[in-house]
Amino acid sequence: MLHPRVLIVDNGTLSLTQLRRCLEELGSHTDTVNATSVPSRLRGRHQAIVLSGTKVRAHDRKHYAPLIDLVLSADVPVLGICGGMHILAVAAGGRLAVGPQRVGRSQVHVDPTEPLFTHVRPRVTLFQRHTLYVREPPQGFRVIGRSAQAPVEFLRSEDGRLIGSQAHLEYRSDGRNILRGFTHLYA
Repeated sequence: MLHPRVLIVDNGTLSLTQLRRCLEELGSHTDTVNATSVPSRLRGRHQAIVLSGTKVRAHDRKHYAPLIDLVLSADVPVLGICGGMHILAVAAGGRLAVGPQRVGRSQVHVDPTEPLFTHVRPRVTLFQRHTLYVREPPQGFRVIGRSAQAPVEFLRSEDGRLIGSQAHLEYRSDGRNILRGFTHLYA
């Protein structure tokens, strides 16, 4: 049985080891590159891309230009986590806003009809660590998860290929089960 390969783009997250471990425990092989050394094309080597969180502000389009080019030209599912979601949103014309600092667990309501959420209940507990938020989804995206603190906790493109999560899914069982749902999109 072949195991799918996932390209993880490390944007400076503090939890790269946990993210890799979660995806590998779910049956994927992972390769990691940083945002400035992404390949120009996947060339069939990877079946999905995961964008980690970031310490660099996601609105730095010049810094993320190679990554944005790769994501927009690839025809595989892409999951942006925290800053990774912000990069996707900004690339699609969305705007970000600074909000209250959240560190720790948070209750999030998700759309149970979405394949991403196949393995969780409509209300999940996820780990948050940030102060930057997507203000509203960019055109061509819809909100598929929200909380009292953030109107956009999860978003996805209309074609379902680009998905974003405000929360760090590599922590807590609900987050890992959402990652399980993502693996079903490319397995």
